[in-house]
Amino acid sequence: MRLFLAIRPPRAALDHLEPALDGVRDPAGRALRWTEPEQRHLTLAFHPEVPAGAVDGVVADAGRIAAGHAPLDLHLAGAGEFSHRTLWVGVGGQVRQLGALLAEPWLADDDGRDRRRAHLTVARVSGAAPRPRGRRRGEPRPPAPATVLLAEAVHALTVYRGPQWTADEVEVVASRLGEGRSGGPLHEVLATVPLRG
Repeated sequence: MRLFLAIRPPRAALDHLEPALDGVRDPAGRALRWTEPEQRHLTLAFHPEVPAGAVDGVVADAGRIAAGHAPLDLHLAGAGEFSHRTLWVGVGGQVRQLGALLAEPWLADDDGRDRRRAHLTVARVSGAAPRPRGRRRGEPRPPAPATVLLAEAVHALTVYRGPQWTADEVEVVASRLGEGRSGGPLHEVLATVPLRG
């Protein structure tokens, strides 16, 4: 089973973000595939294959780790992109403390790939994105249209700052590929553990 541990912003924070995303969604058209607001979260750890019998142990370990960290005052702020394929919104507030939480060994064999920076994934380049136009010999390769769209979206969202909220729990979530809306992943919260400090 695919598992991840996450902090989920409250509905008010996600609702506040939507008008800012609308400003970049329309120009992007079908080139970007947008994540559903209810699926948006800050990933703390991810493991692609956890045996079903090990889930209780993961929840117990997550509870022990979370208990050593205080609740965090956070807000969504700014934006960026990964590998010219993924648009994300950043996080502000108690980022040093969030960094300590991200550095915890939540899951055995977690490679930490997505933990370099706390972020909320909001869109990915879709299969419907336009391809680069052809070029003549000797001409420089033009940037892919999706790369330009992502850069414009990042630029537009750089000044975004959302309302503050207090993150006081961590979710243990199962992710089932292809079982969600439009063939996306289906996320099921298996447990929540409190941040106590």
